[in-house]
Amino acid sequence: MANEEKGPRIGQKYEEHAYVLDYLPHGRPGVDRRYRAGALVQVIGEEYFTLLEAIVQETATIKTSDRVYVGKEAREKVTYIIGRIGYEALTSTAKMELPSVIEKIVLNRESWFVAFFNTTQAITPRMHSLELLPGVGKNTCGRSSMSEKDNPSKASRTCNSVPTYPTPPNSSRNEL
Repeated sequence: MANEEKGPRIGQKYEEHAYVLDYLPHGRPGVDRRYRAGALVQVIGEEYFTLLEAIVQETATIKTSDRVYVGKEAREKVTYIIGRIGYEALTSTAKMELPSVIEKIVLNRESWFVAFFNTTQAITPRMHSLELLPGVGKNTCGRSSMSEKDNPSKASRTCNSVPTYPTPPNSSRNEL
């Protein structure tokens, strides 16, 4: 046990890129400094929507909504990832910026979300997984699946092509 290397846990997933929600040039006021002093950013991961705090390099210039690399390799703008944070730990600026950044992420990864919506299946015989999204119920789910079965060549190719669904960026933003 003494010679074991510490590494990522099996199945643990890390973000590669993140979007800046708030930039704090002097760190968070009133918080115990258990980490290195310096400029701090609160970011949301692009793939898993993980909320993170990180220390910024002294020479880097960062503004809100910037996409930064937070992966394992050498980073240009971020020096150190402090760790995950909860929604409650976000600053008020970060909370206000969050919906627009999530919408930006969803629109940038639109093809992935369209494929997700098109390939979802029923959880149980009486409940479809899309019914878990806000604004989508049994009637909406039934109408859209019937129209796609009638004309499979016109299956939804963009986020806004199914008029009965709430727009996916908005429903995804609200759910996240």
